[in-house]
Amino acid sequence: MRPHLRVGLVYDFRNTSATGMDNPSLYAAIMDQVAWLDGLGLDLVWFTEHHFLEDGYLPSWIPVAGALAARTKHARFSCDVCLLPFNHPIRLAEDLAVLDNISGGRVEVGLGMGYAPHEFRGFGLPVSRRVSLTDEGIAVLKQCFTGERFSFSGKRYECSDVVIRPGYVQPGGPPLWVAAMSEAGARRAARFDTNLLPQGARSAALDPWRAELVATGRDPDTKRVGIIRSCLVTDDAERDWPPVRAAERYRMSVYARFQAEIGGGVSAGGVRGNTDAARIPQSWVVGDVEHCAAELGAFIREYGITDLVSWAVPPGMRPEQMNRSLERFFRDVVPRLR
Repeated sequence: MRPHLRVGLVYDFRNTSATGMDNPSLYAAIMDQVAWLDGLGLDLVWFTEHHFLEDGYLPSWIPVAGALAARTKHARFSCDVCLLPFNHPIRLAEDLAVLDNISGGRVEVGLGMGYAPHEFRGFGLPVSRRVSLTDEGIAVLKQCFTGERFSFSGKRYECSDVVIRPGYVQPGGPPLWVAAMSEAGARRAARFDTNLLPQGARSAALDPWRAELVATGRDPDTKRVGIIRSCLVTDDAERDWPPVRAAERYRMSVYARFQAEIGGGVSAGGVRGNTDAARIPQSWVVGDVEHCAAELGAFIREYGITDLVSWAVPPGMRPEQMNRSLERFFRDVVPRLR
């Protein structure tokens, strides 16, 4: 049976001069917003991770999730994505165990291997190690999540006689997700038997994952597929869309800088050939309740999405500027999607 649809929001806590807020005020306003929306049926709160950026892009999502867990009762917390090469898997497993207990079992974790050269330089790691650090990191995490004592010997990680305490609230630990921008990423998710965060062309980031599961006797419809596809609910797009569009252009400009640093013809998430035209759509859906419900419903059906997440506060905007749209999204649009 296909998992039920879950709908949520993603936060990156970027704070540009346009907000007119200091960082503590922005964090506090987002905390208030999430607590409010938790009472309106918010299923998911995702975070993203990047490092060393002048706009304060969130580098550490678990402390924020812990603070929000104390103010919510319903929403589950995860990330798209936690950059595994910069997180030692045993320490990450311990942090997740604490968060699992704080939240009463409301934590999941989405994993990616990163691609921005400046981040690898900042952590003193060669980019060439990102695949091995990710593969071994996932393998270690899966051992940690069993709750049993284990040892591991690999190219990047060595550990002996490890058992994670406190134990996890969720049997088997937090559900694992793996991000895929390419066929290699899709096959990694299948190999480790995780849920999927496709961020590229369907033919590369989604279809190979499903095919590999089927070929090995597993049913892809028992897994979850999650993606960020944002929605602005408005009866006056000419009034409400321009500030969001400006913020979105800024948001994407940062990723363009990463891609320019990589060079060599790499596009759309750091993967050659992953053109905008080929990607699973992640553009904003803008319009009234009927339009947003129709567009998102068709998108969910076409790509088999089980977890749909919208940008909550685009960078440069204050949280309260999005409240009207967010209230209508959860009150009027989401029930129609279900």
